[in-house]
Amino acid sequence: MFALLRHPVYRLLFSAQIISLAGTGLTTVALGLLAFRLAGADAGAVLGTALAIKMVAYVGVSPLARAFLEDVSSRRVLIGLDLVRTFLVLCLLFVTEIWQIYVLIFLLQSASAAFTPTFQAVIPEILPDEKDYTNALSMSRLAYDLESMLSPLFAAALLTLVPFSLLFAGTGIAFVASAALVFACTFPPSPAKSEQLPFWSRVTHGMRIFTATPRLRGLLALNLTISAAGSLVIVNTVVFVRDHFGRSEAEVAIAFAAFGAGSMMTALILPRLLERILDRSVMLVAGILSPLILAGFGVAWLLAPVGWASFLSVWFALGLCYSAVLTPSGRLLRRSADAADRPAIFAAQFALSHACWLVAYPVAGYSGSTFGLAVSALVLSVLALIGWCAALLVWPQGAQRELDHVHTDLAPDHPHLQDAVRTEDGYRHRHVFLVNSLHRQWPTQG
Repeated sequence: MFALLRHPVYRLLFSAQIISLAGTGLTTVALGLLAFRLAGADAGAVLGTALAIKMVAYVGVSPLARAFLEDVSSRRVLIGLDLVRTFLVLCLLFVTEIWQIYVLIFLLQSASAAFTPTFQAVIPEILPDEKDYTNALSMSRLAYDLESMLSPLFAAALLTLVPFSLLFAGTGIAFVASAALVFACTFPPSPAKSEQLPFWSRVTHGMRIFTATPRLRGLLALNLTISAAGSLVIVNTVVFVRDHFGRSEAEVAIAFAAFGAGSMMTALILPRLLERILDRSVMLVAGILSPLILAGFGVAWLLAPVGWASFLSVWFALGLCYSAVLTPSGRLLRRSADAADRPAIFAAQFALSHACWLVAYPVAGYSGSTFGLAVSALVLSVLALIGWCAALLVWPQGAQRELDHVHTDLAPDHPHLQDAVRTEDGYRHRHVFLVNSLHRQWPTQG
């Protein structure tokens, strides 16, 4: 896997990703401290609102930004957005009112909502070989998990030397470094568009590909499954650890680290596993295990006290399942669109997956505070099971990449019909099928 770092362009992009993630981690810590300075005991409400604003920005802005930036090269988009994020995060140094936090968080996360899908869509162009791309997905997952565990420790070390406000300056430096690394990269030429769509058609283009492609409909359903499982961890870990186990703040970090360790283990073993087992099988097995683990944990918590070691084991298992669904998703996206359409479907995945989190977060929070944590786990297990059942229905087994289909709306001399056979229904041929300007819907027969 790590031999991939010999690739010069990918090495620069991966370095940019790590530096950018480290900067984002510093901002997460500094934002909590800033909220406490401005709001005191109400800091939790401020951060909760900021999290909701972040999700709204991710869901609403990503497709819009992709449509606006469609004609701009990925390299310029990434550099420009890194510089925009630098300016916005430095503005946090001068915040004196809570409403200013909300405005800056919306703008900052809007920039991230445009940056992340663009970055993700570039990687399969840099690494056309599927094995290399699978390794890149696993390395990206490792980078996210390591950041979540190490950034708080790094921030704590810095806070012994500088005031928390300077963590925002550190984030700005990280974004500038990320932009410099992207600037040093040589990207492949942008693929030509087969047609220029109107603006609102560009906004919904990725969504239309999602809804028309069975494997992507399955991915959308599984996004709901892993967001239901992940929201129990993200929203309620601190309550489990501090309130029910009566343990320290440091042990809250240990619980999150158990989840991250499970995710990292999956990321390490997936490249070889996916050489032998289909993505669908891996993702559906992990998908059904998630609600089963949640339900078993909820029932066990109702019947008898759950020990600390058992609790950490459950969090580790949820991390395993989370990564087993999330990491292969990039492979599905890569296979489901032409190079020119990939930015649109990566933006759609970014928006739709965060829409699932926007549903799961309040379910986890309100069910836990109203009915108790055991009931919360059971409610979320039902939500996760709904997602898994939907994936099983809309993503059929044995779906082939090459499909027979008929064209009825193309001129007989169209270049796409060179190998087609004329029939009573139209022009029939077979090839790797992608939803695009020539293929508006998935074949239902043939």
